[in-house]
Amino acid sequence: MTTRALMLFTAAVCGLMRALPALAQNKNWPGVTATEITIGQTMPYSGPASSYGTIGKAEAAYFAMINDQGGINGRKIKLISLDDAYSPPRTVEQTRRLIEEENVLLDFSALGTPTNTAVRKYLNEKKVPQLFVATGATKWGDPQHFPWTMGWQPSYQTEGHVYARYLLAKMPNAKIGILYQNDDYGKDYVKGLKDGLGDKAATMIVKEVTYETTDPTIDSQIVTLQSSGADVFYDVTIPKFAAQAIRKVHDLGWKPVHLLNSVSNSVGSALTPAGLEASKDIITVEYGKDPTDPKWKDDPSYKDWSAWMDKYYPSGDKTDAFNAFGYNEAATMVQVLKQCGDDLTRENVVRQAASLHDFAPPMLLPGIAINTSPTDFYPIKQEQLAKFNGKTWELFGEVVALNK
Repeated sequence: MTTRALMLFTAAVCGLMRALPALAQNKNWPGVTATEITIGQTMPYSGPASSYGTIGKAEAAYFAMINDQGGINGRKIKLISLDDAYSPPRTVEQTRRLIEEENVLLDFSALGTPTNTAVRKYLNEKKVPQLFVATGATKWGDPQHFPWTMGWQPSYQTEGHVYARYLLAKMPNAKIGILYQNDDYGKDYVKGLKDGLGDKAATMIVKEVTYETTDPTIDSQIVTLQSSGADVFYDVTIPKFAAQAIRKVHDLGWKPVHLLNSVSNSVGSALTPAGLEASKDIITVEYGKDPTDPKWKDDPSYKDWSAWMDKYYPSGDKTDAFNAFGYNEAATMVQVLKQCGDDLTRENVVRQAASLHDFAPPMLLPGIAINTSPTDFYPIKQEQLAKFNGKTWELFGEVVALNK
C-alpha cells in the first residue's frame, strides 16, 4: 500500500469512527428512525369532553399534509393518538402505553387539565417532553420544577385578568355570578378573575357554584346564579356544559353580561348546539382567527386553512374553531422539529421548544406571536375580546398582552 493510499485509508477509518457514536445515538433516539418521527398524545374522543376530539384529528391531518410535502428533514411524522375519555386514570394508562410500548419521542398536545396533571410527574421523571398541552392551566409554565412540560395557549389566569379589566372599566359595580368546573381548570379561571379584580372581588362576586363532569345537567346551578341577583355571568365550562348554560340562561329570560371562557367559544361545538340566537351578545376572548368571521374570507392564511380542510380533513366542521386550534398547534410542533435539525434527542426537542421567537402560526390573530425561552414556558401571552353577534364573533378593543 502506498503512503498516499495509507493516509486516505486512515482518514476514512477515523471518519467512520467519529461517525459511529452519532449513528449509535441515532439508533437509540426514542421514536426516531432514518425515515420517521413518532409522537403520541391522548385525546378525549369519547366522554364528556369529546367535542375536543376534533383537535387530535385536525393535528393528524396537518401532519399528513407535511408528510405529503416531504416531512421534516426527510422524516415523516407519525402521530399515535389514543382516546382517554377525559378520565385521568385512563390518561395514565394510555400515556404509559405511548412511552413504554410505542416508544414515542414526545407527548404532544394532550388535552385537559386534570388529565395532563395526572401524567406530568411521570413524564418529567422519564424526561419525556410533554409539549404544547391543550389546556391553559397556569401550572404548565413552570420550567424550574417541571422542565419537560410546556403549555401553548394563553393561561386561564391571563384570560381571567382580561375579563376583570373589562368589568372594572365598564361595570365597576357589577354583581358577578360564577359557574366553574370543580377541578384545577375551573379554579384557575376563577383565580385569574379574582386576582384581576383585586380588592373589589369580595364585593363584586356575589355567588360561586360548581359542577362535575359527571353531572347530567347544570340547570339548577344556573337557576341559583339567577336568584343571586347577579348581572354578570362568568361561565367557566367545557363545550357540553357551555351549551347547556347558554340555553338555560336564554330559557329563563335572564339577561346578564355573559362572559364565556375561550375553551368553549367554538361556534360549531358550543354555540350552535345552544342556539345561535340564544348565544347573541356573549363575550369571550380570542387569540386565533375565528373560521366563521367573514373578515378573514380574503385572508391568505384562512384560504390555505380552508383548502387544507377540504383536502385533508373533509369530514371536519369549518365552523369549529378547534380545527383552527389543532392546525396552529401542529404548525408549532413542526417548527420545533425543523429547528431540531438532525439532533432529535428529547433534550434538544425541549431546548428548541424553549427557543421560539416571534413564530406566528397562520391562524393566529394578527399581532399575536409565540415567544418562549428557557425561563418562559408560556408561548402565547396575548388575547383580544370579542362579542357574538348571532352569527360570528366580532373582535373589539385592543390586543391585550400580559406576562403569562
